Amino acid sequence: MPDAGSPEAPAGRAPNGFLLAGLMVLAAAGALTLAVRAPLSVTVLGLIAFGVLHNVLELRYVAGRFAAILTGRFLILLLILISGIVACRLLAGYLPVIAKYAEVGLGYLVLGVGCWYGLRGWRLAVALLVLAMAAVGSFGWPAYHFVMLTHLHNLVPLVFLWEWARRLPRPAARSFFRASQVLWIIVLPGLILAGAADLVINNDPGVVAAFVGDGRQVIAASAPPDVSIMVGLRLLVVFAFLQTMHYVVWVGFLPRFAPDAAAAFDSRVPWLRGWRTWAIGAAGGAFLAVLFLSDYFTGKALYGALASYHAYLEFPVLLALLMTPRKVS
Repeated sequence: MPDAGSPEAPAGRAPNGFLLAGLMVLAAAGALTLAVRAPLSVTVLGLIAFGVLHNVLELRYVAGRFAAILTGRFLILLLILISGIVACRLLAGYLPVIAKYAEVGLGYLVLGVGCWYGLRGWRLAVALLVLAMAAVGSFGWPAYHFVMLTHLHNLVPLVFLWEWARRLPRPAARSFFRASQVLWIIVLPGLILAGAADLVINNDPGVVAAFVGDGRQVIAASAPPDVSIMVGLRLLVVFAFLQTMHYVVWVGFLPRFAPDAAAAFDSRVPWLRGWRTWAIGAAGGAFLAVLFLSDYFTGKALYGALASYHAYLEFPVLLALLMTPRKVS
């Protein structure tokens, strides 16, 4: 019998995979239109409105759905390492070089711990070798490391939505739903990066110019420093689009269609059950919104530090999903 965190746990009538796929594609079409025509405004205003709330709801989903993984000494070790990353981000303004390389190292330790937990034998050896090779590149080109980390985080919903689709009883609906997620998470960004939207991209900062200026610092977070202006704009559009859909997934889709994960989290952390999780996300968002509007980049630095928990905690879960799926069934 499936436990509360299993995707096969009963939660009423099975959802209509075809309908949900269509709704997600419609949401993606709207998000893409906004991202192309106003990428800076979409990036900045989306972060202010939904950044904190989606952090809280994503943590609730991950902690509930994957409670069997995130427990005991493994969870404590991950929290210690990620807290170190939070400290690095808070100290970045004072010790930029040290903080940058320390975060890279701690990030790879998080991945290494995830591999150590989920793999054995030759698979573990291969995974650690791959991580070591990747770490050499990250330490050598840290600017690219952080840009890649930023964009990879927005690709994460594909894995969670692919796994969620296991609960769809009809194979055709399951395949259609998964294909639609690949369309908006992989295909559309790929077309944008290839230049398909160049003629309609608008780089005017619009309504957010008052607190982000010309937007160069915002673009710098999603593009390496040595790329052309056009490539930088393409990466910004991709980021704005995927960030918006990121919010659709974590604030709209999974809270509605994966109630079993919320129920598992409620039983694990009863003092945060139900509406309290949403209230904390809304209150934290309101606090940071004031800071964002008064000093956007200070608010962004604080948000980036606190967001480390949801951004890095998902990586060990992803490793378990991709490499040892039975552990999370």
